[in-house]
Amino acid sequence: MGEWSLLSDLLDKVQSHSTVGGKVWMSVLFLFRIFILAAGVDKIWGDEQGNMDCNTKSVGCKNACYNRHFPLSHTRYWVLQILMVSTPTLVYLGHVLLVIRGENKARRRLEQKPYKNGVRIKAPKYSDEHGRVQLKGILLVSYLMQVLFKILLEVAFIVGQYYLYGFILMPPKITFSELPCPSQVNCFISRPTEKTIFIVFMLTMAVFSVILNIIEIFYLMISKVRVRKRKSSGSEEYHLKKITANPSEGATPC
Repeated sequence: MGEWSLLSDLLDKVQSHSTVGGKVWMSVLFLFRIFILAAGVDKIWGDEQGNMDCNTKSVGCKNACYNRHFPLSHTRYWVLQILMVSTPTLVYLGHVLLVIRGENKARRRLEQKPYKNGVRIKAPKYSDEHGRVQLKGILLVSYLMQVLFKILLEVAFIVGQYYLYGFILMPPKITFSELPCPSQVNCFISRPTEKTIFIVFMLTMAVFSVILNIIEIFYLMISKVRVRKRKSSGSEEYHLKKITANPSEGATPC
């Protein structure tokens, strides 16, 4: 689990700058993908090629058979998938930290010199004095983009897993009849049932991750629409109260 500590620390920093949906996604990533992959999958897979038994001892035959059916190990494929899917979130974290750093400098300048050329300097609009980020403007666009890229990468890896291995279930036996094997060779895979369970589990987590990200996009869109409607209705009520209090202001001049 030590090799995942750096990635875990970086993703943990995103927690305070994410929505509820983003926090749920990261919890799923930590508990059901990174932790499971680090704790259990490597022990079950182990040396896949070494644990595979073939009914021939021809030099290079086992290597060719394994490479033909498994051009990339499942565990390495899942590690690559997690790293690639996490990359948009890390890019968003870098953007957030850059914005917070700039706004902290602007806040210090505002405290020292609140006016410039007789005009009051605008206060930072993306973060408060505690560094808490508000998702709006360019930060909202950045957040939505990283969620969209996560969806595209997850779907690409799900499709890639199908085209790379051609199946979901791990077969107990594979056959190979090309060189350097002298004839058709049968190779038997160790622990096929356990490997099938993990393949289905990791695929389910990838699909669940896509669903969570789609829900988060709709949640952000709906919440922003509600905020705009609330602001619009509030401004209309204020204008109506102002007209009621001063009827002459709302009258149309002759």
